[in-house]
Parts: sequence; structure tokens; C-alpha cells
Amino acid sequence: MKLHDLMPNPGSKKNRKRVGRGISAGQGKTAGRGTKGQGARAGSGGHLYRQGGNLPFYRRLPFMRGQGFTPIDRVEYNEINLDQLAEAFETNADVTPDTLQEARLLRDPRNPVVVLGRGELDFALKVRVHRISAGARAKIEAAGGSVEVIEPAA
Repeated sequence: MKLHDLMPNPGSKKNRKRVGRGISAGQGKTAGRGTKGQGARAGSGGHLYRQGGNLPFYRRLPFMRGQGFTPIDRVEYNEINLDQLAEAFETNADVTPDTLQEARLLRDPRNPVVVLGRGELDFALKVRVHRISAGARAKIEAAGGSVEVIEPAA
């Protein structure tokens, strides 16, 4: 085989359709646009967002002042701060999602728990939660407590 023998497969290459070039070309007269109507006119289609009577796409989207979509896989946490733990628990108490639920500190017990660093802690606690901020971890360990991160229940 030589370079001059190379050819595309039969039927893989077609000539482009030349519309509006006379009746014998097969696409003369209306050039595939039908007869009359919006689609037959040059420059048809209106402005960029026109949808022919439908509610325009950009008005169908759930935007409210640019907040966009709510991510479908977003995780919402029960946020607990150190000052809340200091009020609700005694020295060396176990802080778990169950004990937080008993202390009525959880907004929704089905959601995982995150401990944040607002407030001070001057006694030791054993904290077992799903997530904890670096500042809260440092304050708990400085007070002599321990921190364990647990996996959220699926």
C-alpha cells in the first residue's frame, strides 16, 4: 500500500448540502425551511433568551438573589460550641451525640455533630464527635480533655 492508495471508507464522506441554489439542487426555493412562519424568516428567533411562549430558562432556575442551587450532597451539621459544653457537662464527662441529645443541644439528632471553638473550657471532657475545629480541639486538649473523631452513621 502506498500513500496514493489511501482513501476514506465508502460512504464516510458526503458533500455538504448547498441549500438555496436552485430547484435542481434538491434544496431550492424554500431551502428546507418550510413555507412561511417564524422559522422561514431571516434573522428569526427573537432575542437570545426567547423560548416562544415558554417561561424562559433563566426564569425557571431556582436563583434568588444569586444563591443558586442547593447542593444535593450537602452535609448539615449540628453545631455545638465550647461554651455550651461548659454549661451542660461536668468534669470528665463523656460528650457523644447521644449525651448531647439528652442535654437537648442538638437541633436534629439525625445530622452529624461538629464542635466549634467559641467560648472557654477550664475542665477536662472526653469528646467523641463527627467533626471538630482545630481551635476547639486545642482548647479541649489544653484543659486536659481528649478528642476522638467518629464516623457518621450512614
